Amino acid sequence: MNHVSAIFNDEQAIKLDCGSEIKYHLSYDTYGTLNADKSNAILICHALTGDQYAASTNPITGKAGWWSLMIGPGLAVDTDKYFVICANVLGGCIGSTGPTSTDPKTGKAYGLNFPIITIADMVRTQVRLVDHFKIDVLFSVIGGSMGGMLVLEWAANYKDRLLSAIPIATASKHSSQNIAFYEVGRQAVMADPNWHGGNYHANETAPKKGLAVARMIAHITYMSEESLQKKFGRKLQDRESITFGFDADFQIESYLRHQGMSFVDRFDANSYLYVSRAMDYFDLAEQFDGHLMNAFIDTNIRFCIISFTTDWAFPPAASKLITQALNRVAANVSYVEIDSPSGHDAFLMNEPELFDAVAGFLKSSDEKHEITPKGQK
Repeated sequence: MNHVSAIFNDEQAIKLDCGSEIKYHLSYDTYGTLNADKSNAILICHALTGDQYAASTNPITGKAGWWSLMIGPGLAVDTDKYFVICANVLGGCIGSTGPTSTDPKTGKAYGLNFPIITIADMVRTQVRLVDHFKIDVLFSVIGGSMGGMLVLEWAANYKDRLLSAIPIATASKHSSQNIAFYEVGRQAVMADPNWHGGNYHANETAPKKGLAVARMIAHITYMSEESLQKKFGRKLQDRESITFGFDADFQIESYLRHQGMSFVDRFDANSYLYVSRAMDYFDLAEQFDGHLMNAFIDTNIRFCIISFTTDWAFPPAASKLITQALNRVAANVSYVEIDSPSGHDAFLMNEPELFDAVAGFLKSSDEKHEITPKGQK
């Protein structure tokens, strides 16, 4: 598989929803080969704590790409057929411009001087990246969770720039419950004495304990009660009886602590604040006079909406709401609800029904638009 890691340095500043302007760059990976008429490009949008390494080894963790089961030769998103682009979002910390980047005004890390960003801002930078490749129309835009929000933003505001869209395990707006969980996580970060008002880089430290707690809280929402019970139950961790103390007596406690501490080695605390806030602010209907259906009027995009039965962070009802809005404007939409015990994280796991749904949908789009093989005209 042809794989490239690169950086897109935009020569023009971008105007953000908050009113600020910023010069930025995006780190991105590509997989496969762009064909001669540039009709086979697929944009992959990552989730909150994801990155550009969708189908390649993450150089920080040494682990396989987060969607290596989905993207690759002969897989659902077949890199023998498609040219796949995945960029770390604006505000991220895996090479793209974000709070860890140098503020040209001070010569130091932005920290909280970085402007507040939105999902729409992230998509604007992605559009510039696609323009960099001189791609007029994307074959598809695909993403789960926050990535699904990015897909919806693309579909609503760049109707002529994509042929198909696959929003997975997502919603047209962040629920109050999700906002609440993310706020608790942000407060955990900011309560860490090593946060220093977001200026921890200058103090050569980091709010690792607070960020670990934030990750632990979020990770609980990504799993289902069924998956937690099946995997852990009340099993003890490396002991035969409880200790009558506050060590990790139970396996689930040890697991969450491990998830929290491994997360702080690959993610920046301020980026977590900014990107999670962007998700909170996302409300697609609000952009269109409070009516979600208005976001999709006159669209020619083919949609495949996918949800999972045990996902309580982004439940099937949220996907059905999007599907209903599309149906109201007679859009071309398919809805797939996958029975999975894995909760929200199902979109990142080995779910054959998910792979089949994506592969089948892309194949049907392929037949409709007659994608030319790479290298041919």
